[in-house]
Amino acid sequence: MQQRPFGQLGDISALTLGGGGIGQVWGPTTRAEAIATVREAWAVGITFFDVAPSYGRGEAEVVLGEAFGGQLPDGVRVSTKCAVGNRAAREVLPLLERSLDESLARLQLDRVDLFFLHNQIVPDAIADQLPGTPRSLFIEAVRPAFEQLFARGRIGAWGITGIGVPTTIIETLNDDSAPAAVQVVANLLDSPGAMQRYDEPPRPREIIAAAHRHGIGVMGIRAVQAGALTEAFDRQVPEDHPERRDYQRSAPFRALARELGESPASLAHRYALSMAGVATVVLGVKNCTELRECITAEARGVLDPALMARIDAGVGRA
Repeated sequence: MQQRPFGQLGDISALTLGGGGIGQVWGPTTRAEAIATVREAWAVGITFFDVAPSYGRGEAEVVLGEAFGGQLPDGVRVSTKCAVGNRAAREVLPLLERSLDESLARLQLDRVDLFFLHNQIVPDAIADQLPGTPRSLFIEAVRPAFEQLFARGRIGAWGITGIGVPTTIIETLNDDSAPAAVQVVANLLDSPGAMQRYDEPPRPREIIAAAHRHGIGVMGIRAVQAGALTEAFDRQVPEDHPERRDYQRSAPFRALARELGESPASLAHRYALSMAGVATVVLGVKNCTELRECITAEARGVLDPALMARIDAGVGRA
């Protein structure tokens, strides 16, 4: 598998196995199947695994711990996360420490390579209207807590979730004390779907570009936009849901995939892998079958600009 530069953290596999699928967020699977998926991912060259306590109430972390038995193979790196929200500054470090302790116990590890803030960073002026961490609290308490955990050797680096208000995310990436990594929506619709809880237009490509300018590693998430860019949803999605609207919008994309003889999911992953500035694409697969489709997609290589332009035009991005 292709290895790509990941900011200050060295090279990373073009695909990362995320915890949503193996944590049973994206449809049913079994722990045995999830463990097999982790092991197969490593066997075919995936070297980064991204989990969180909220993926199946710790299930994804348990799966990863059992898959590797607390002994990560050479070159394998792991990230986990913690949602801080809006709370008193004095509560932030104890919360992060407690969450990290619990995650490490499930992972059977003594440190993680990356520790992410798992919620939006929001402008102070609207912090009472949006769920997330006010930027002032991030600067006052969250960032110093991450830096303290790094100084103690408990984490290898820290990062943020770049799905919040775009202006605030870009401001945070431009700070002198910037994160080592950011997770950003990377799909052909530029859509965060139901994760968008702000009034600004989403600007994921501008966020990716800002991160890239500062040498911050970019992990692309939502390559298939929670199923909207696949052939069909594998779960019930209401007609008025943002993901359902994205599915309807992407009908021309599915028609193009059929014309090319490729599944929409495969083509969507290749599109995300082709986006400038994206180091790795995080997979939400829940079993070996879905994993193999993504592995095959990565092996087919990035898309040429003419095909990306056709896709963009089909979904109204051109």
